Amino acid sequence: MYAGHELFIVGANGQLGTALRQQYPGARFADVGELDITNVTSVAAYDWSSIKVILNAAAYTNVDGAETPEGRIAAWKVNAEAVANLARTATALDLLLVHISSDYVFDGSQDSHAEYEPFSPLSVYGASKAAGDIAMSLVPRQYLIRTSWVIGDGKNFVRTMLDLGKRDINPTVVADQVGRLTFVSELVRAIDHLLATEAAYGVYNVSNSGVSASWADITRAIYATAGLPNTVTNTSTADYYAGKSGIAPRPLRSTLDLTKLQASGFASRDWNEDLTDYLQKEQTV
Repeated sequence: MYAGHELFIVGANGQLGTALRQQYPGARFADVGELDITNVTSVAAYDWSSIKVILNAAAYTNVDGAETPEGRIAAWKVNAEAVANLARTATALDLLLVHISSDYVFDGSQDSHAEYEPFSPLSVYGASKAAGDIAMSLVPRQYLIRTSWVIGDGKNFVRTMLDLGKRDINPTVVADQVGRLTFVSELVRAIDHLLATEAAYGVYNVSNSGVSASWADITRAIYATAGLPNTVTNTSTADYYAGKSGIAPRPLRSTLDLTKLQASGFASRDWNEDLTDYLQKEQTV
């Protein structure tokens, strides 16, 4: 297992980055003034001498924002160019690079997505993440972790629906997008597992396990678990976004096949279990 000081966390102030810092309190990180990963010169000039593992938790995740002229540039800089910069450095210095990707690199036409399904992104965000994946494929020592529907400590779907429930609002929620939640705690557990066991390098799908569900059904699970009486009305993705401009297309099926990860010895946790724990913490705050 790597010592904490041998790990470097990129995007250390985000939801995943913060959780990784808690997992690895001795890890190093830098602010953008010290290291701008979108700048090839900045990455090349940084002192990587004591680092053995780069954990890249940085990402542009505003799916709809990426459809704007400014957002398109930002998405490609962070999700593609920055990954290529880190990949180049990791390859040159023989570092292990861990990077987080997304189910949005696929079009959602398959009921379950395996690691090596061909890319078929529907959106600018998805295309930028796929480009980052291609850059990662050139790194000899790498874990490319593909995930979906991430729930962490910041603003997220579970908190939004819980807030609506507490305010006695009965929401209308999309019912034709199906997948599984990925709690940040599960992502960190999987990353730690791969590092600790020195699993074979390559692409790994990571999400919570359990029965796939729609956003509407997940909302019902939130209210049932939280003991809230609210009702949820189903709608389609098309109807939900009807009349709205600048909306990126979404994959309708986001379930990730966890066979490879579990074959490495990782015991995935059911999303309902993590949802229960998450809501208990939220309601005691």
